[in-house]
Amino acid sequence: MADQDFRTCSITGLKVHLPAANLIMANAVAAVVLLLIGGLAAAGVALTRLPSVHLLPADLFYRLLTLHGLAMLIAWIIFFEMAGLYLGASVLLNARIAAPKMAWLQFILMVVGVLLIALMVLTGQADVMFTSYPPLKANPIYYLGVILFAVGALIGCFVFFGTLAKARKEGTYPHGSFPLVTFGLACAAMIAIATLLHGAAVYIPTLLWSLGLMGMDESAYRLVWWGLGHSSQQINVAAMISVWYLVGTLSVGMKPISQKLCRTAFVLYVLFINVASEHHILVDPVFSNAHKIWNTGYIMHLAVLASMIHALAVPAGIEVALRKKGYTSGLFEWLKKAPWSNPAFSAIVLSIFGFGFFGGITGVTFGSEQVNITAHNTWRITGHFHSTVVFGTTLAFMGVTYYVLPLIFRREVLGMGWAKLQPWFFGIGMMIQVTGMMLAGAYGIPRRHWDIVNFGGSPFSFAWDPTAYMWLGVFGIGALLAVLGGAIYILVTVGTILFGKKLA
Repeated sequence: MADQDFRTCSITGLKVHLPAANLIMANAVAAVVLLLIGGLAAAGVALTRLPSVHLLPADLFYRLLTLHGLAMLIAWIIFFEMAGLYLGASVLLNARIAAPKMAWLQFILMVVGVLLIALMVLTGQADVMFTSYPPLKANPIYYLGVILFAVGALIGCFVFFGTLAKARKEGTYPHGSFPLVTFGLACAAMIAIATLLHGAAVYIPTLLWSLGLMGMDESAYRLVWWGLGHSSQQINVAAMISVWYLVGTLSVGMKPISQKLCRTAFVLYVLFINVASEHHILVDPVFSNAHKIWNTGYIMHLAVLASMIHALAVPAGIEVALRKKGYTSGLFEWLKKAPWSNPAFSAIVLSIFGFGFFGGITGVTFGSEQVNITAHNTWRITGHFHSTVVFGTTLAFMGVTYYVLPLIFRREVLGMGWAKLQPWFFGIGMMIQVTGMMLAGAYGIPRRHWDIVNFGGSPFSFAWDPTAYMWLGVFGIGALLAVLGGAIYILVTVGTILFGKKLA
């Protein structure tokens, strides 16, 4: 192992393999670009959902809604997770990345896939929404783009596991079990492999169907597709919680209160979290009630148990670490003296609150068959997954970026004053936004409809309870705050990469 292939970070003290650093930078930059694209689409969608603004025509609204879902729920997060996998396997283990050429193939395939998807969506050849349910049919190039993206991500997972094997073989990490952060990322990669195999199982036949080479069973499509569509967000859960542990360690010196318990919780995710995918089809008449009740009443809660363990372990680990620093006066001095000026720390605290309280409670209730019947195609569900994927995962990834910039890009964060405010703008904005979404949904506001006032010129009229419009206004205020927080994040990140002071 040549020393010239490594450098030591002056802030964290970690040794960085230079080829791994280049891959981390490439995937992280692609992620931020896609976050910008998805955020612009989100602003257009949000301003259209507000009846007082109603910005976009129907065709452009659904087109941007498709782009928003794919850019934010899939592309931005999975590109960032690829960067995270390489960091967790190479940098945290002081190891050389395995098969760097294959890792660059991962990046190229994912970029090409995203470009094909965006081209088809923006030219109006894939107005099929995020779920792309048949009989809606897109141009075959759209399905090809999804397949290329998924294959690229699958290659990245294999490179990650290859790097773990290399670290063990070459003795660069001879300390027994891998660190908890790397262990959590390994669980995320396992979930990713199962998820991407579902994607291959559904999108390869769909590509052939779009070419007219085979028929399509719509109910089978829905069942298998949600093994991709929902499970891709379960990759995010394991990766997000790994980030919680990482930032907790870097910011306050946190140690898990029980390594075995935390690792067991990650294993529960691997074994059971994909089962929750079926809450998207609980109102589907094709599947039996016994099947649905078993899924929502028993198996799913083993994954919920894992989240409850992490929800206890991370705050408890932070409290213990701060009390060891001497903050022992009263019950909450440790909380008052926490490093709130560190944007990475404040981001993960808000992420834990958003994911655990807003996302977790609503996920369990909306995922039960009885509540799901009335909630599923309303804005309540949209509010739920914005709590988990945006309030939780995206904010956590934003937070860890403030460590990635000096560690990998070797730049001092530019505009630290704005960076300190950014998690609060974004987190509070998301808190207000998802509250407005879920309470408007409780009055029946539909999930995806372009025109909730006139229903696109329908001869049938419907008058909403005036309270629903109030909650729509709350949503609008929160969305604008969140967009501001996202804009600050992108400006700080891009500004740091281009103009930040270079570190030794």
